[in-house]
Amino acid sequence: MFKTLLLVIVVAAGGLALYPEWRAAHQAPPQLTVRYKAGSPATAAVAQPWLEVVNTSKKRVSLSDVSIRYYFTGDGASSYAFNCVQAAVGCSNIAGETAALAAPTTTADRYLQISFTTGAGSLAPGAKSGAIGLQLYRPDGRKPDQLDDRSFNAADTTFQASRTVTAYLRGVHVWGDEPTGPAGSSGHAAASSRDSSVPRPRPAHPRGIVFDNFHYSGPDDPALHAHGWLVRTSPGGPGIQDTWSAAGISFPAEKTAVGGQVLQLRASTDGTKASTKQAEVQSSGTDFLTGTYAARIYFNDKPTSGRNGDHVNESFYTISPNNSRYSELDNEYMPNGGWGAPGPKLDTTSWYSADAGDRVTHKLVSSLQGWHTMVITAVHGVATYSVDGHKLFSSGGRYFPRQNMSINFNTWFVDLPFTGPRAWDMRVNWFYYNADKAQSLADVQKAVNGLYDSGTHYVNTVPKH
Repeated sequence: MFKTLLLVIVVAAGGLALYPEWRAAHQAPPQLTVRYKAGSPATAAVAQPWLEVVNTSKKRVSLSDVSIRYYFTGDGASSYAFNCVQAAVGCSNIAGETAALAAPTTTADRYLQISFTTGAGSLAPGAKSGAIGLQLYRPDGRKPDQLDDRSFNAADTTFQASRTVTAYLRGVHVWGDEPTGPAGSSGHAAASSRDSSVPRPRPAHPRGIVFDNFHYSGPDDPALHAHGWLVRTSPGGPGIQDTWSAAGISFPAEKTAVGGQVLQLRASTDGTKASTKQAEVQSSGTDFLTGTYAARIYFNDKPTSGRNGDHVNESFYTISPNNSRYSELDNEYMPNGGWGAPGPKLDTTSWYSADAGDRVTHKLVSSLQGWHTMVITAVHGVATYSVDGHKLFSSGGRYFPRQNMSINFNTWFVDLPFTGPRAWDMRVNWFYYNADKAQSLADVQKAVNGLYDSGTHYVNTVPKH
């Protein structure tokens, strides 16, 4: 009797020992697999996770039904930001946000969540999304410490399946191991249950729009160029000739900005040309002609440091190559005036020829200290300028754009009237363009709010010429 009982116990124990292997052999494969590789070392200025989604199910999967979470520690920072550098499905089809974990652990108290629009398409069984190159960084300019980040693995220099990155399909957790908090509970919904914090599918962005809220780590961020922007360092004017520098371009955190980050353009000088640095960011292409142009801009009436009194120019404008079909739509704010005219004033000007000085212009004599939304519409042969929804000026006929233009933001000095160090800052919260129609301020704000709400930092669906 005892021998028989012992035999039963041994057989049962052996069966239990073999159960994990049996379950692994018979368990259905996950519906999705996330592959990861590290694009930067642990102490780099920015984290550069690369991700790839693989459809390991037997059914076609729409990427708009998929969300991915990359886990990290905040290192005491008040905020983190991300951008998409490169994606096989297009950065315009990727949205993202950072959020705090409900149950933080020693290796994860936050996560970066990535999702897709319907424009990203779908994956057949066995198909891959292609590489998605991201950057995660601190707007305060300090380096993140990735050594204690749950999803970071410096050894993964090529794509590897990573269970420390989780995936969700229509809100259901289908891949990876969610971090477990101190009490042993997950910071998210349990496997096979719906997580209400995972975004639902969103439609593709409409054709013919550009939006950017300037979430970049610095003037040398590869995403800045990939998204169609150039930091000017070339010679020439306007202002103090040959003084354009990347030194004045930064992307600091800003509490009064929607989304918490801005493009800052600083012009600085001590009153000599040798010390002068002017700042400009411009689009790398000339894909803009008719439609609606809008930007939320912070104009300054006083220098950030140093003595006041400069004839400084804080500008947002569109401009074409200087040839026989020259076109320019110009907003220039001069808090202390310039060219013999007192300030504060905003000049709005439509140009037919820069060489001949052929233009029509309007002057608003008023302080614009603080945040303002600047809108230019150019449709049906009429260009109209407005500030915060108030119409300023319209031009038509020969003063309507004839050639595709670039977008430009800059801060520069008309002249150098005195000596002593000083610096002037203009900030840009976001830029928006719709190529197809004139939009009111309310329409623009509704579109921009929708982009922010969806976690979109950048989109460009304007056809290339």
